[in-house]
Amino acid sequence: MKIATLFQKQKIMRTVLLSLVPVSLMAVYLFGWRILMLAAFVALAAVISEYLVMRTINKEKTRVSEAAFVSAALFTLTLPPQTPVWVAVVGIVFGIVFGKAVFGGFGRNIFNPALVGRCFIYIAFPHYMTMSWAQPFLSLPGGFAAWTVAADAVTSATPIITYNLGGALAGNLQLFLGSVAGTLGETSALLILLGGAFLLYKNVASWQLMASAIISGVGLAAILHYAGVTHQTGVLAAPPLFTLLSGGFLFGAVFMVTDPVSAPKSKTAQWIAGSLVGLITVVIRSFSLFTEGMMFAILIVNALTPLIELQLKQRQDKKKLAAKEAAA
Repeated sequence: MKIATLFQKQKIMRTVLLSLVPVSLMAVYLFGWRILMLAAFVALAAVISEYLVMRTINKEKTRVSEAAFVSAALFTLTLPPQTPVWVAVVGIVFGIVFGKAVFGGFGRNIFNPALVGRCFIYIAFPHYMTMSWAQPFLSLPGGFAAWTVAADAVTSATPIITYNLGGALAGNLQLFLGSVAGTLGETSALLILLGGAFLLYKNVASWQLMASAIISGVGLAAILHYAGVTHQTGVLAAPPLFTLLSGGFLFGAVFMVTDPVSAPKSKTAQWIAGSLVGLITVVIRSFSLFTEGMMFAILIVNALTPLIELQLKQRQDKKKLAAKEAAA
């Protein structure tokens, strides 16, 4: 089979990949060129695993969706900088196979494959996902002149973990620009917002999903914070702006919630689903030991989306039937 015919061409997916370029370059600047090697191995593993599974389903015409590259890129950007290659490969293979291919391939999965893979390794290999965070390069030329951060340039916590443990609150400007420890794609709120603006300009992502997730999450965070609610570690619930700019909240709201396959299709369902993601994220962050509220929230809402859409459709059908009966 020729390479050109191996992939199912999807212009939307290429647009998503373009929107991730600034965030990816920022990741290289902060943490070094190693992340491109990590991304390459993840992408290769995603393509091979999808091809092998889909070949068992349709041996006559096996094609890999270009969405596999998007899943691989998003998955990579949710990883800590020093994640071992083998852990990343295990994660993306699990995500592609059990989050996508077993449902029948592209367009049939109800869960976001990138988050299925990340959730698996987050639970299976917590040490690599939660215990060691690289301190980013903060001066030019940064990671553009390095393979990776030095072995001793490691911090034990991201801004949100530090705050939950009673540490100092990271500056909003730091969080906005991205000069903080964190996963590869979550650091710079500015570049995430630019990527989101590009997706909206190209009509690839739903602004309703982005807006509802952000508004509900920030709104609940404000209520909890100013009401004096405390985290179970004893610290005051995180301020709303800090909640928005830290812990991958924006990255999830812009790139993950808006997944065109697992996200709901109707505008009403999008407002409901996005709002639930924001609320559940803040609840998990505020009342549990997990800082990965966005990841769990999206997967929970992915599972609820078919039910939400079914209930809305049934309600619309009842209204139409009632209107017809009234007209008769």
